[in-house]
Amino acid sequence: MYINDLSYICTDLKSNFKSVQNTPMELINRQLSNEIKRLSQHFPVITITGPRQSGKTTLSKSIFSQYKYVNLEDILLRETIVNAPKSFLIENSSGLIIDEAHLVPELFSYIQVLVDEDRTRRFILTSSSNFSLLQSVTQSLAGRTAIVTLLPLSFIEIGQQIELSTDTLLVRGGYPAIWNGSAQARDVYANYYKTYIERDVRTLINLKDLSQFQRFIKLCAGRVGYEFNASAFANDIGVSSHTINEWISRLEASYIIYRLQPYFKNQGKRLIKSPKIYFYDTGLVCYLLGIENENQLSTHPVRGNLFENMLVVEFLKHRFNHGKDANIYFYRDNHQKEVDIVQENAGKLSIFEIKSAKDFHKDFLKGLNYFKKLFLHDVEKSAVIYDGTFENKSEENGLLNFRTFIRIEQQPID
Repeated sequence: MYINDLSYICTDLKSNFKSVQNTPMELINRQLSNEIKRLSQHFPVITITGPRQSGKTTLSKSIFSQYKYVNLEDILLRETIVNAPKSFLIENSSGLIIDEAHLVPELFSYIQVLVDEDRTRRFILTSSSNFSLLQSVTQSLAGRTAIVTLLPLSFIEIGQQIELSTDTLLVRGGYPAIWNGSAQARDVYANYYKTYIERDVRTLINLKDLSQFQRFIKLCAGRVGYEFNASAFANDIGVSSHTINEWISRLEASYIIYRLQPYFKNQGKRLIKSPKIYFYDTGLVCYLLGIENENQLSTHPVRGNLFENMLVVEFLKHRFNHGKDANIYFYRDNHQKEVDIVQENAGKLSIFEIKSAKDFHKDFLKGLNYFKKLFLHDVEKSAVIYDGTFENKSEENGLLNFRTFIRIEQQPID
C-alpha cells in the first residue's frame, strides 16, 4: 500500500475498468456519480462544478433522468426565465437541472426561498465558472447545497485504454469527447481553446490585447511543474504583475490551471510561498505547445513535466471524485531539495517522487530520503512513481510503474 488516499480499486472496479473508446459518453461510469447520489439524499440542491466539456451535463442527466433540463447558455431561454424566475422555478421544483447556473445569479436567492419552504424540492446546478458560482452559492445557498467537482476522465474511467503508450495518454488528455471516439484530440482542444477559454476570459476580464493573453497561457503551458513567478511572467509579456495575477486567478477559476501549494508544517507559510502551476488536462498543454502527435512529444523537453502534471491531476481527480478537497502539496527548500507530492492525511504524510524515465536511478530516492529525515515521525509511506517496468514494493521506498500505482488496491476513502 503506497497511496494512503488514492483508492482507485473499489467495489465496481470491473465495471469501471473497461475500454471506453467508441463508447457513448453516457455509458462511461463516472466515479463521482456515487457521491452525487449519496449527497442528493441529504441536500435539496447539488452543485456540480468543473471545466467545460468535462461531462457535467451528461452526468446530471444520467443520474437525474426524470428531471427537467435547461441550459442558460440559450439566450432566449435565459431571458424568459429572468422575466419570471420564481414562477419558472416553482413550476419545475420537483426536479430541475440548470446548466451554467452562474449566468443568472439571481436564481440562487429564489431557490433558497423555495427549498426553505419545502425541502422535497430538488435542483441540480452546474457551472464551469468556479469564481462566479461560489460567490452566489456562499451568499444564498450555504447549508442547502452540496458542492462537487467533476474533472475530465480519470484513468479508471478511461479503463483498458490506459494500456496505450504514455505519450498517447499525455497527448489525448482526459476529455470525454476524445475517449468516446467522437473526435480527434487536436480538433477538440483547438475548439475548446478558441470557443471557451478565449471567450470566457474576455467575459471575465477587460482584455485590451488578446495576443498578450495568448502569449501568457502558452508560457504557462511551457512552465508546467515550475514555481509561479508573476514578476517573471510580467517581464516576458510586458504587462503588470497585477495583470498576471488576475489572469492566473481567472484561469484557475475556470478550471484550466491548478496551483499546487508548497508544504510547510506552518499553515500560514503555505499561503505566502510560491505555488507550482499545472494544467487540469495535459492534452490542452500539448495543443498550446504545438505538439500534435506522440512522436513530437517523445523528444519534447516538456515531456517530463507533462508526466508529472498527469500524476498530480490524478491525485486531484481521485479526491474530487469522492467528494473530498485536495490534500496534496509539493516540497522544496532553500537548498533545492524537493519532493513532487506530499499528501497529508490527519497530520500523517505520504510522499511521492514522479519520474517519466523508463529506467530507475538511485538518485530518484534522494528527495524522499531527505524529506523523511526532516519529518521522520510524520511520514507513513514513500514511493517513486515512474514509467519503467521494474517494480519494488518495499516499505522503505516503493518503486512503481504509474499504471500499477493507479491500480493498486486501497481502502475506500472514508
